[in-house]
Amino acid sequence: MIGRRNQSSARGRVVLAGYDAVSRARQPRGAGLEGMRSPSERRIFLALAVFAACFSLVGARLIELAIVGGDRGARGAAADVADPIHRPDIVDRNGEIMATDIVTASLFADGRAIVDPQDTARQLATVLPDLNPEAVAAKLETGRAFIWLKRDLTPKQQYAVHYLGLPGLGFRREQRRVYPNGHNASHVLGTVDLDNHGTSGIERYIDKVDLLGKGGSGGERSAPIALSIDMRAQFALRNELENGLAEFKAKAAVGIIMDVHTGEVVALSSLPDFDPNDPMLVTDEARFNRATLGVYELGSVFKAVTLASALDSGKVRMTSRLDATQPIRYARFTIHDFHAENRWLTLPEVFMYSSNIGTAKVALELGTDAYREYLRRFGLLSRPQIELPEAGEPLLPPRWSELSTITVSYGQGIAVTPIQVVAALAGIVNGGTKVTPTFMRQTNPQPGPRLISSETSRDMQALLRLVVTDGTGKKADVPGYPVMGKTGTAEKAVAGGYARHRLISSFLSAFPANDPRYAMLIMFDEPQGSKATYGYATAGWNAAPVTARVVKRVAPLLGLPPMVTPQPNDMIHEAKLVSYEPGNGNAGD
Repeated sequence: MIGRRNQSSARGRVVLAGYDAVSRARQPRGAGLEGMRSPSERRIFLALAVFAACFSLVGARLIELAIVGGDRGARGAAADVADPIHRPDIVDRNGEIMATDIVTASLFADGRAIVDPQDTARQLATVLPDLNPEAVAAKLETGRAFIWLKRDLTPKQQYAVHYLGLPGLGFRREQRRVYPNGHNASHVLGTVDLDNHGTSGIERYIDKVDLLGKGGSGGERSAPIALSIDMRAQFALRNELENGLAEFKAKAAVGIIMDVHTGEVVALSSLPDFDPNDPMLVTDEARFNRATLGVYELGSVFKAVTLASALDSGKVRMTSRLDATQPIRYARFTIHDFHAENRWLTLPEVFMYSSNIGTAKVALELGTDAYREYLRRFGLLSRPQIELPEAGEPLLPPRWSELSTITVSYGQGIAVTPIQVVAALAGIVNGGTKVTPTFMRQTNPQPGPRLISSETSRDMQALLRLVVTDGTGKKADVPGYPVMGKTGTAEKAVAGGYARHRLISSFLSAFPANDPRYAMLIMFDEPQGSKATYGYATAGWNAAPVTARVVKRVAPLLGLPPMVTPQPNDMIHEAKLVSYEPGNGNAGD
C-alpha cells in the first residue's frame, strides 16, 4: 500500500511538473525583460528598441521637413506676425489708379541664429546705410526669435542683403501701399501704417466700413473702389491753388469743386499737403485737412444763404428796399459796411455791394427761429456727413440771440467747414434741392429733399451772376464759361476780438452760370497784398482771379462746351433794373 502511494505521488509530481512547464511556455514575454531567460535575449531586445526609436525620430523629422520646410525657430516666430493686409485699389471716376498695393520684401532676423551681432549689424549697414549699426546690434543681442530690421526693401536692397550670406537673416513677403500721384488728392486718400491699416482719409473709411472684402488678409484682391474725384481736375485745381499760395504769400489755401446735382466732390485740395508715400515724414500742419476738418468764419459768402432763405420765406422780395444810410448800433456793437453807400438799397444792391447793414436787416425780417431752421436745412449747424473721418464740427453762438442772427447773417460769429458752404451753394443754384457731399462715385444718384423753391433758386442765380458782372467778383469771369459767385473777406477771430490784418478771403462760385453744373470754393488763409493788387488782400483781388484760372482749365476737362456768344438772362436783366440808380458807387467786398 505504501509502495503504491509513493508511486502515485511520483506520477503526480511528474504531471504537475509537466503542467508547470506548459504554463511557463504559454506565458506572454511582453511582461518585460524579466520574462527573458538569458542576458543575450535582453541585449537583443534593447538593441531593437533603440533602433526603432531612432528610425521613428528620423522619419518624423523627414515628414516635418517635407511639409513645413526647415528653420522651425524662424517660422515659429514669424507665425506670430499677422498676415499682410491686401487693400483694394482706389481709382478716380475715370478708372485712373490713385492707390494700389505692390509686393515688397521686409528683412527680419532670428536672434538665436546670429553668430556675431556686431559684425552682422556692421555688414548690414554697408548695404542699408539708413540702418543704425549700434541700434541693430542691440536688437540682435537680445536673442529674440523674431526681430524686424527693415520694412519694404527694394529688389536691389534685397539682393544686396542676400548676397552678404549672413546667417540668421530672412525676408518676409509684404504688401506696400503706393500712391502714383504723390501729393495730389493726399487729403482725400489719407494714409496707411506699416501694416497696411488705414489711418486717415478714404483709407481709414475703407477699414471702418469693412470694404477690404475677401482680399483683407491673404485672399484675392477686392474690386477697385471708385471715387468721385477726377484726377485731371484735381491736378489743375491743386496747381492753380499752389501758384496762388505763392503769389499772395498766404499761410494756407483750400479748393473744392462739387457736382451741384449729385454732391460728388470732383476735386479737393488743402495746402499745405503731403506725400502719402512717406507718411512718417508728414507734419501735423500738412496732415490737417482744412477743407473738411477746419472750421472758419467765412464772411460775406454766407450772405448767399441768408438771402436765399429770406427770399424763399417770402419775407423779402427782389424789389424790396432796405435802409443802409446809417450803421446799425446794437448794444456796444456797431455794424457798418466795408464800402458804405449811405443810402437805401434794393435787395440786388445789398448782395452786389455786399452790404452788412442790408443783409442784417434781411435776417431780422426773416426772424431768428426761421433763420436757424433754414441754416439747419442747409446742413450748416451740424458736422458734415462725409466718408472722410476728418470732418469738423461747426462753432455756433453759445446763446443764439438777435445779435447772433445779425452777425451770422454776414458770416461772423459762426464757423463752418468749407465743404459745408460749397454743398449749401450747390443746393441754392441746382433748382433748390439738397445735396450731401460725397467722395464716392455715384452711379444712380437720387434727388435730395427740397431746400428752397425753384423760383428762389433762379433769383439767386441772377444775384450771384450780378456779383461777377457788376460787383466784387469781376475778376472771376471766364470768356465762354460764365461764372456766378460771391466774394467773402473775413477778419480772423482772435482772443478778445478780430485781427484786422489777418484775413480769410474766399470766393464761392458756380459755373457755367447759364446752366450751373459745378460749385466751387477758393479760399486763402492770411493772404498778403502786393503791388499787383494795389496792396489789397481781399477776395476780389486773390480768390476771384484764381477761380477764373481754375474754371478756364477744368471746364473743358469736365466736358463743358463753351458758350460761343453770350446768352441773355432775363433774371439778370431784371435784377439790374431794380439795382441801378444814378450815382451808385463801386462795389466793395
